[in-house]
Amino acid sequence: MFSHQSLSLDRAVAEKHFPALETFECPFSQQRNYQGIIRIVFPEFTCVCPKTGYPDFGTVGVYYIPDMRCLELKSWKLYLNSFRMIGTFHETVTAHLYSTLHELLHPVWLLIVGDFFPRGNVDTTVILESNGFRPDAADSLIAGHAPHCRGFDNNQNGNSHSSHRTS
Repeated sequence: MFSHQSLSLDRAVAEKHFPALETFECPFSQQRNYQGIIRIVFPEFTCVCPKTGYPDFGTVGVYYIPDMRCLELKSWKLYLNSFRMIGTFHETVTAHLYSTLHELLHPVWLLIVGDFFPRGNVDTTVILESNGFRPDAADSLIAGHAPHCRGFDNNQNGNSHSSHRTS
């Protein structure tokens, strides 16, 4: 067990362990004749299991319609990299990321996906979305999202699982 080497998420927040997130003025916030959806994918997110201290790996996806501010990507990368030794549950860290971005950006719409590699034969995906409408264009961005593990019905080896035989 390596959990004694990690820092809990609550303690990390209280001790201001995370670097500051930066924003910039949205270049299309004043253009009300169209909306833009921003998609940010961070495919190498790591944290640790709060019970065992073993590493967890996943992808964090952010989808949002900005109001006045956009998220600066380098600060987001540094922020996410600072979770490397943070002990937290998948659900908790995804909720933390959602609330942090919601409070920082005040977006028109926000969706966060925490998609974690299987641990102990369990695949976990956590999705949090703001109340209200989901823009039509968001579905085209989200549709490409695929979980890290494959089920038995995914035709993994190109073999058909049909019930009839051919001679």
